[in-house]
Amino acid sequence: MNRNDEIRQLNQLSPQQVIDAAGQRLVVRDTLDDLRKHLAQSIFAEIRANNHAGRPTQLILPVGPTGHYPILARLLNDSRVSLENCRFFFMDEYCGEDGKALSPSHPLSFKGIAHSLFLDKLHPDLALNPAQVIFPDESNIDALPAMIGALGGIDTCYGGIGIHGHIAFNEPEPGVSQLPSRMIRLNDFTVTINAIRAGVGGNLAGFPRYAYTLGMKEILAARRIRLYCRNGITLDWANTVLRLALFGAPGDDYPVTHIRGRDYIITTDRDTLQSPRHLL
Repeated sequence: MNRNDEIRQLNQLSPQQVIDAAGQRLVVRDTLDDLRKHLAQSIFAEIRANNHAGRPTQLILPVGPTGHYPILARLLNDSRVSLENCRFFFMDEYCGEDGKALSPSHPLSFKGIAHSLFLDKLHPDLALNPAQVIFPDESNIDALPAMIGALGGIDTCYGGIGIHGHIAFNEPEPGVSQLPSRMIRLNDFTVTINAIRAGVGGNLAGFPRYAYTLGMKEILAARRIRLYCRNGITLDWANTVLRLALFGAPGDDYPVTHIRGRDYIITTDRDTLQSPRHLL
């Protein structure tokens, strides 16, 4: 079956058929707010459980979704869960053609967003050292795989899913599942959907075309993969990729399909679970 026929078949499934076929691989929350709370509580629970067991916590974290970060900051602050044994590897960051990562003051900087929504809201008593928070950039991109390996690997990769199945900024390309952390050029699909969702008025001309990203090689090596797929806006852009992420045949055209055989769970909301209005 070719990909177009597969998508047509998957999009014909009713929400209940998707739930039944996915089994424990799928968690459905009623609303987007419920999904955000689930993500925040999942990260919080993992850190707390590792602390109680005397284990360090190594996580890959996204900036997209972001709505969970204020909730997570409140959970951590209210409970005073220590972060001194945590390492947070953020997935990606925009950069210029010259390879310089966006300044944190830039409105699209993932580092700036993560600080404003999460890191800067944490109480100093939680003991999170800045060196424990890593954003990929020109200074560390080649060293990230070895850095992760030296820590014993990633416990859980938390992330979203792009419109054509990218995780972090791993765009479709041959052999993508084996590619490590690197600087990449964003394709037109990514630039377009991000320019629609980023509050820049659809400014394609000024939108960053390059980024640093953790590789699928590092992501797929995580002990657990927990993905959160949601529209987040009135457009139903994520309904198809949710179904492909759950059931699609593995292929480089939709990198998320390479999670087959890993310990993965995808969480979505009722809106994103619906079939598209028009079946092509």
